[in-house]
Amino acid sequence: MSFWFIQCLNGLSHASTLFMMAAGLTLVFGVTRIVNFAHGSFYMLGAMVAGHLLTQWAPSWSEQAHLYVLAMLAGAFLAALLGAATEWCLFRPLRASPPLYPLVATFGLSLVVHDVLLAWMGPAEVFAPRFPGLKGSMQIGEDFFPLWQLVTLLLGPLVWLSLHLLLTQTRWGRQVRAATQDREMLDALGVNPAPLMMGVVVLGCGLAGLAGALQLPREPANLQMDLQMVVETFVVVVMGGLGSISGAFFAAVLIGCVHAFGIYLFPQATLVLIFLTMAMVLAWRPQGLMGELPGAAPREEVTTFQGWTSHRVLFMATGLAWLVLSVGMTWVDEYTQHVLEDVFIMMLFGISLQAMMALSGWVSFGHAAYFGLGAYAAALGHVHWSFNAWQAALGGMVCAGAAAYAMSGLLQRSAGVYLAMLSLAFAQMVWAGASQWISLTGGDNGLIGLQLLPNASRTVFQWTLITLSALALLGLARLVRSSMGAALQAGRDAPLRAMASGLQVRTLNNRVFLLSAIVAGLAGSLWAISKGAVFPSVASVAKSVDALMIVLLGGVHHVLGALSGSAFLVGVGSEMGRHFEYWRGFLGLLIMLLMVFAPEGIWGWRRRQLQRLGDKA
Repeated sequence: MSFWFIQCLNGLSHASTLFMMAAGLTLVFGVTRIVNFAHGSFYMLGAMVAGHLLTQWAPSWSEQAHLYVLAMLAGAFLAALLGAATEWCLFRPLRASPPLYPLVATFGLSLVVHDVLLAWMGPAEVFAPRFPGLKGSMQIGEDFFPLWQLVTLLLGPLVWLSLHLLLTQTRWGRQVRAATQDREMLDALGVNPAPLMMGVVVLGCGLAGLAGALQLPREPANLQMDLQMVVETFVVVVMGGLGSISGAFFAAVLIGCVHAFGIYLFPQATLVLIFLTMAMVLAWRPQGLMGELPGAAPREEVTTFQGWTSHRVLFMATGLAWLVLSVGMTWVDEYTQHVLEDVFIMMLFGISLQAMMALSGWVSFGHAAYFGLGAYAAALGHVHWSFNAWQAALGGMVCAGAAAYAMSGLLQRSAGVYLAMLSLAFAQMVWAGASQWISLTGGDNGLIGLQLLPNASRTVFQWTLITLSALALLGLARLVRSSMGAALQAGRDAPLRAMASGLQVRTLNNRVFLLSAIVAGLAGSLWAISKGAVFPSVASVAKSVDALMIVLLGGVHHVLGALSGSAFLVGVGSEMGRHFEYWRGFLGLLIMLLMVFAPEGIWGWRRRQLQRLGDKA
């Protein structure tokens, strides 16, 4: 009996940390409407700063409780300070942008923070000493429970109560709640939103930094803890209901208990259970445990899709460049050939997401699920049934399409951020299965040594890849100009009017979603063929964000957007990796600058420049 009680305490202790993270993210999203992908970076910053204070900069602080607490508060303060700078330099310019642009910008910020901490503090883990006076454990029956975890367990409800009182009993809190419900009305009543948003972001980021610092007595700080925590935090926020502090608290308790008991009961499927829980909750209540169904979204200005007819000369020039590239690909060195292969494969992956986003308006944070399923289907087909490259590619497409068909009904029940997070949950289940189902997938060691592509067939593969990429571009241009494309865009812009006109909006969305998943599965299969190995990272959050960045950097509403975004992300990233030690930070900085100064992507920026020149003329 004591064992189960200990597991409950472990779950509640983990839930307290999740809640402090989720509360900060909920506050920031509620007021700014920005999904902060860098929230885990503030968590990591608080832990790393406090850890170095206690171990290197002022090791004597670790011997006294009040100085230990001061080190934790210093980490939280620095995280809050970075939050203030982020709100001023990044959130404020992107306030009027669609939600995806700040998401990609904050992903760039996470790359910058990672490399800054790497250069400043080094790659080593930080092992802080235990908290003075709380180094032991308390006995419960025949088992023991660490005293520090008991402290963190109690801090969660205390933070929840403090936030509840702050938001309900103070004038500032009432303004925050009003801004969460109707920011425009609050502005119309004469309340300046700028300091309000600054205060909320500082509080949310400070809570994240404090949550990271509180982990030091129980686990080391490292440069990978940001991504590990931010995904679970997203799960808690969406499960609880966007903007609901109480919902985040109860969702954190649920996820904490699933995590604690899952480790004991299903050690090979712990991660799957967490995201399966989220999927079940959203299937039952699409708005989360304590969230509210969103009202009618404000009508956004929709950019006209720039297709074949609007840029015929440009397409002819691109086709000529494609021909030159096809011939010249066999003449460059092996490294450049592999980079170009990656560019074309990621372009296919980007086109698959672009078609869904631009035509149906569906946004996926987990499109890597279908990329990963395609890659693993190709690899497993080769390992177990000796599939050749063509059969492997077909198997990947079928597997991805079947998974999308199974998910389509569930996704139709959600919209907006909830739909995006539900897709993330599915992708994380695929990633967790690839990581933990060692007997089938090899776990983190992956499936290596695949002989899908003999050396003599490399040139044939490259020509096939270029041809498939060209066909995908032509197919996207044709789809945009077709009656189906027009119907999809009508359903995206005015779904009720489209349904009243007799259009089958749900059926059309399902079709483009299935097509998108099949193309993503093809891209994943080609990735496995090109690399000769498959690892769980093909279904990771980072891979999904790569697809989003490719689409947004190039331009969602331009046929050549995925090509431009892929060339920038893969090509520029590869060259930076060759010449700069901290290339991720430079790439993240470029991404932030593009999102701030060219939010419509490379082609959108080009169109605005041409319009300005025309106006001057």
